[in-house]
Amino acid sequence: MKSYPHFYPIPKSRLLPTLLHWGAKKFPYMAYFEGNSHAYPQGPFDNLFFAGKTRLTEQELFEKNYPKEKVGVLSYDFKNKIENLSSTNTEFFHLPELCFFEPEISIQLTENGVFSKYQLSDQWLEELEAFAPPQGGNLTCDVAPQVPKDVYLEKIKIIQNEIREGNTYEANFCQAYSGEFESWDPVAAYFRLNELSKMPFSGLFKAENLWLVSASPERYLKKCGNQLIAQPIKGTTKRGQNEAQDTLNQKLLLESEKERAENLMITDLTRNDLARVSKTGTVQVKELFGIYPLPRVFQMISTVRSELRPESTFRQIIDATFPMGSMTGAPKISTMKIIEREETFRRGWFSGAFGWMDEEGDFDFSVVIRSIIADLDAKKLYFGVGSAITIDASAAQEYEECALKAEAILELLSGKHT
Repeated sequence: MKSYPHFYPIPKSRLLPTLLHWGAKKFPYMAYFEGNSHAYPQGPFDNLFFAGKTRLTEQELFEKNYPKEKVGVLSYDFKNKIENLSSTNTEFFHLPELCFFEPEISIQLTENGVFSKYQLSDQWLEELEAFAPPQGGNLTCDVAPQVPKDVYLEKIKIIQNEIREGNTYEANFCQAYSGEFESWDPVAAYFRLNELSKMPFSGLFKAENLWLVSASPERYLKKCGNQLIAQPIKGTTKRGQNEAQDTLNQKLLLESEKERAENLMITDLTRNDLARVSKTGTVQVKELFGIYPLPRVFQMISTVRSELRPESTFRQIIDATFPMGSMTGAPKISTMKIIEREETFRRGWFSGAFGWMDEEGDFDFSVVIRSIIADLDAKKLYFGVGSAITIDASAAQEYEECALKAEAILELLSGKHT
């Protein structure tokens, strides 16, 4: 993150609760990114707050000479503009394929104080000081899985038949939970989810009536100067209840032939994607099969880095790498057709990307997983969970992996306290 010139000695812990509620009330578009101080390879999200009133068009988003910050969400369904594909499954509510805004407030939050891109007026600070965040917002919502367990298990068999036929090697098959509510407080839900599951790519996004509440563990793509960094996750196991169990689970994940095969296939796909916009010979796997602890799980993370060709544009980078292979499978196009046929919902923002870009074209985007997507006008929300299906996958174990990934969100929506 570029350094912001204006400093105000207000610690993050004091400012943040008021700031997010105030931003949600005052602005049609708002975003907050939180790294939770994770020791993540290549760093987690910076702690950044953005708010604005101007939504960007597709042309403005991808315009090479549009020298302004851009913040927002790229829907999974944007794949249809990259490849000859379609999304015909039922959507829970309408979500734009691209939803980016130009911020007029840009703040980096630290415990020593906040750094602002623009000078903040005394009136702004006084207004924020006087603002009383609402209390007691509803966080709960009854949700149900869209696919019964027996149907899920049958679909895994269908996908494994596709693998036998040579139409895919690995498919990231997802299911959704959905529900309706009378009222729901996404800002309070963000704070609660971040208590339950502090992730390196947590975030909150508002686009008028649409909200994203995210506790993502995964980076899609980061650009820093001429360096591109992709970090696919494939391989998940639960945390132990003590240090000995943790050590054993970590060892079992690292030594699992199945998990390593899943990760290797997607890492290879990621290498090929980056090569399409990078200088010849610069694509390198900086770490393969890294095992990293997160609040409830261990994840197997690989890091791929390359040197971008100078003429490569943001649109060309997206066209080459999106959707991320960890959420599709391999080979990408034929596998996306299979999962579109077998899944029962339109993914929308789920398994898309959420992030920001600065004026010089540097950016950082997460993968939208472990995330709730809500429409406050329609009074509906949903979230998705998935796992990689390979020929030797156990359908029952994949179902349990999905349940593990859904755990924190289900605790939030049920009001359960652990």
